[in-house]
Amino acid sequence: MEREDYRPRLIDNIIDSYLEAFGAVCVEGPKWCGKTWTSSYHCKSEIMLGNPDGNFQNRQLAQMSPSLVLEGETPRLIDEWQEVPQLWDAVRYKVDQSGNKGQFILTGSATPNHKGILHSGAGRIAKLRMRPMSLFESGNSSGDISLKDICEGRIEPKISGEVDLRKLIDFIIRGGWPANQETTLKQAAYLPIQYIRAVLDDDVYRIDNVKRDKHKMELLLRSLARNEATTVTNKKLKNDIKEIDDEDIDVETVSAYLDVFQRLFLTDNQKPFEAKLRSSIRIKQAEKRHLSDPSLAAALLNATPEMLLNDLNTLGFLFEALCERDLKIYAESFDAELYHYQDYNNNEMDAVIAMPDGKWCGFEIKLGANQIDMAAENLIKIKNEIKASGGIAPDSLCVICGLSNAAYQRPDGVFVVPITALRN
Repeated sequence: MEREDYRPRLIDNIIDSYLEAFGAVCVEGPKWCGKTWTSSYHCKSEIMLGNPDGNFQNRQLAQMSPSLVLEGETPRLIDEWQEVPQLWDAVRYKVDQSGNKGQFILTGSATPNHKGILHSGAGRIAKLRMRPMSLFESGNSSGDISLKDICEGRIEPKISGEVDLRKLIDFIIRGGWPANQETTLKQAAYLPIQYIRAVLDDDVYRIDNVKRDKHKMELLLRSLARNEATTVTNKKLKNDIKEIDDEDIDVETVSAYLDVFQRLFLTDNQKPFEAKLRSSIRIKQAEKRHLSDPSLAAALLNATPEMLLNDLNTLGFLFEALCERDLKIYAESFDAELYHYQDYNNNEMDAVIAMPDGKWCGFEIKLGANQIDMAAENLIKIKNEIKASGGIAPDSLCVICGLSNAAYQRPDGVFVVPITALRN
């Protein structure tokens, strides 16, 4: 639908491409990240299952006659389809019947149990993960430097200007939520707090009608926040809760709760770089922990701007999470993927972008400009070790910085780019 006030998202082009290739597209992601608004922009008719009008008559109609709610001009939006899971099979059947492309967009903020769903939808319904806004999408990055260009080994040097540390803290606490972009920071800080409460009070139960220990789930979320942007194990999360909160929780419960958080798109972990290097270096296979937006971690830590100014270590992890959220959004817009690198020689790269053609690029993320030299040396060291062991070395190396005032290439070949100048 035409919306004059619609703010474009990087996922727009992907949705258009998928609508040309599949009968239906399912846009999934955390609540309030803009799924409905964006999907509506691409549709010509819609039905909102969460609309409370008439005692939720849309939901009741869908439960009684799923095929009836599919009628309408296409592409047709079916918002929060998981409220009536049988709609999945109804859409798949409708797509099979007509054979047309681009008939439906489904949105979902939770992955339901497969109970009542008979078919995976493979080949008919394509799934897309939508995230909160990147800094470029929210207008907080100039977009002077392209991530794709970095991965292809070229950038134009650019003076980007000084960046205020308080502004970076604002980006973290405010988060990428569309509704938070025009409010004061004090007002913006309320949204992630309410988000967490809504998940614990309502969504956790509604996902499968199973009652869980809300208190322990909140403790686990706080532990995830304390371990944001690290590769902490489930056992260490358990021990962290015992040490900090003096509460006992077994590893099996931690694993079960993490699965629920994943199904609610509350977490968005960073996968380890696969051992495709053909080298003798052993790669660790631990995922890097992330909540779906750094603002959630800040809220769980009760982090105020003043607290973060006085705790640069915590700020550094939250800044890394902010950058890796954006890198994932940018990379996926050109069919690349975000990973992290960690081997058994204690070498780490904060981020790895793997290109569709098999090439890859290594990134370090640093808050301060005074850390650039050390970060660049680390990247070059790992690159040389991979080459020496017969592996496939990265095609380019880059330091993403918070407080750098310019984008440029160093004499050693490493790029330096401020996060506030980056785009896809």
